[in-house]
Amino acid sequence: MGKKNKDFVEKITAMEDDFAQWYTDVVKQAQMVDYGAVRGTMIIKPYGFAIWENIKNELDRRFKETGHQNVYFPLFIPESLLQKEKDHIEGFAPEVAWVTHGGDEELAERLVVRPTSEVLFGEYYAKNIHSYRDLPMLYNQWANVVRWEKTTRPFLRTSEFLWQEGHTCHADQQDAEEETKRMLEIYAEICEKYLAIPLIKGRKTEKEKFAGADYTLTIESLMHDGKALQSGTSHYLGTGFADAFNINYSDKDGETKLVHTTSWGMSTRIIGGLIMMHGDNRGLVVPPKIAPIQAMIVPIAQHKEGVLDKAYELRDQLKDLIRVDIDASDKMPGWKFNEYEMKGIPVRIEMGPKDMEKEQVVLARRDTGEKEFVALTDLHTRLPKLLEEIQQNLFDKALVHREEMTTVAKNLEEFQKVLDEKGGFIKAMWCGDQACEEKIKEDCQATSRCIPFEQEEVSDSCVCCGKKAKELVYWAKAY
Repeated sequence: MGKKNKDFVEKITAMEDDFAQWYTDVVKQAQMVDYGAVRGTMIIKPYGFAIWENIKNELDRRFKETGHQNVYFPLFIPESLLQKEKDHIEGFAPEVAWVTHGGDEELAERLVVRPTSEVLFGEYYAKNIHSYRDLPMLYNQWANVVRWEKTTRPFLRTSEFLWQEGHTCHADQQDAEEETKRMLEIYAEICEKYLAIPLIKGRKTEKEKFAGADYTLTIESLMHDGKALQSGTSHYLGTGFADAFNINYSDKDGETKLVHTTSWGMSTRIIGGLIMMHGDNRGLVVPPKIAPIQAMIVPIAQHKEGVLDKAYELRDQLKDLIRVDIDASDKMPGWKFNEYEMKGIPVRIEMGPKDMEKEQVVLARRDTGEKEFVALTDLHTRLPKLLEEIQQNLFDKALVHREEMTTVAKNLEEFQKVLDEKGGFIKAMWCGDQACEEKIKEDCQATSRCIPFEQEEVSDSCVCCGKKAKELVYWAKAY
């Protein structure tokens, strides 16, 4: 490896040495983010924001296909409004940011900077839903939220982040529960088919569910370092918020009934998951379906006659087929190779004078580093297929890693040993008693990630107390 390449790689701490520092190095060196002026905030730079836009566009299209409309609600929430739903405010109180002054004047009532918007939507729905003809009311909001985190890390946990939050009202429980499941499946599709992130789908325990929900459905993924990441959640809120905000309607018989509500969200946190799932010691690895640039053309010996012209011609031929760009700067090819490896661009297309003579290009894969020579006449067929192969390989590799890092534990001794020596997901039976869940969290620093929809019986007794088990739970240390 040349000195320039060596120096470039040394900008990133090896993930085996310090995973947290590796992550920070990658998001900075790949020009994803910069730090904001306020602790715990981030500036999302163009490349990072382009990835978020692609995720947003795929989600937004599916929301609209399922009948949802986009709206926007205010950033500020009056304190009195937030307190209408007791469980909800207690769940968010430690993370709330307050506004106490407007200009030089102290406000008569404190304002909350939006941590989530259930109460705003609740107040709106109470005023705008009157009849069964108004239902279902299916709204989604793309917004920023503020949660005053004690420990922060770009994308994963920041004081302000971007997300979408869906809030819907339904005439009955069945319709609302179907909505809750439908939205979880949309999140799962985005994660698995676009971000190449394999998931465990399930329900949160009572202790871990969203504050104010009847229950929470979740998708959980396992990062390269063996920690879990909650990747998206969908909540069935029952009639709790409808009761608190008096959201009712007249049914076909003229009887007044409470609506059933849901809420669901996915945030920029998922970009942190993408980084930790696929990245390596050379930087990002971005799945082709979500990559802002799927292939970067790097001209070789571009000062020679005809090279740049041919490279631009190639870009114009490919731009309707894939997301492609060209680096015609005067930087050395080696620098360009490293730069686009760092950014995780799926394919690099190399073309120089010798390639022009042979009417071919070199395709270099980011995921494996393999290179292949492809005739220009075959490029339109080979490139899309190669991108599909990379997409599938990233998913398959992540799935193998998750399976290798998933272990069954039948008692607390085994449970602790796995955490100490291996990490990853632990499949263990649970009696359903919250005291056991709390003991595991206190003694082992692991939390219940979900009660999977696909149940197994790996033992007949609770991993903690030894009493008769009720259900299988996935446990892990988590972000």
